[in-house]
Amino acid sequence: MSALGPEADRLEAAAAAIVGLQAQVEAGVPWPLSDVYGPEPEASWGPPELLAHVEEYLPYWLGEIERVLAGSDAAPVPFGRVATDPVRIGVIGRDRTIPARELFARIAADAPRVAARLRQLTDADAARVGLHPARGQMTVRAMLEPFLVGHTEGHVTQLREILAGTGH
Repeated sequence: MSALGPEADRLEAAAAAIVGLQAQVEAGVPWPLSDVYGPEPEASWGPPELLAHVEEYLPYWLGEIERVLAGSDAAPVPFGRVATDPVRIGVIGRDRTIPARELFARIAADAPRVAARLRQLTDADAARVGLHPARGQMTVRAMLEPFLVGHTEGHVTQLREILAGTGH
């Protein structure tokens, strides 16, 4: 098994769980768009914002992993962003108006691609170090939980709560 096989499996399972909620999400269309969808404490996400966020960060974080892998061994490679990043917020704002079926299709296509790349990484790749603007030095392996794998699993729970009427 690859160095990051278990993490890749978890990512695919979480993305599949999100895609498995497509019929429920589409049954609620049109979902109202949230007035506040940035990092503010009063922000409230519905399915449009959540799906736009997931479909945006899957390729983004793969690119950041690739940035770290391609960097020099001389010093940790700067990577990543923080929640207040205006491009991140702008993409969510833009893409939340895309029909849900397209957002689901993008997630269904991107998650296996990201997982396949993770499965190609060696132990040495997983140990490569990058420098996050808020979290400091992180290995590629350490990046997966907060930015990809655990992050996606958290959004499965969030989407289920939204659909049950208990989350926002």
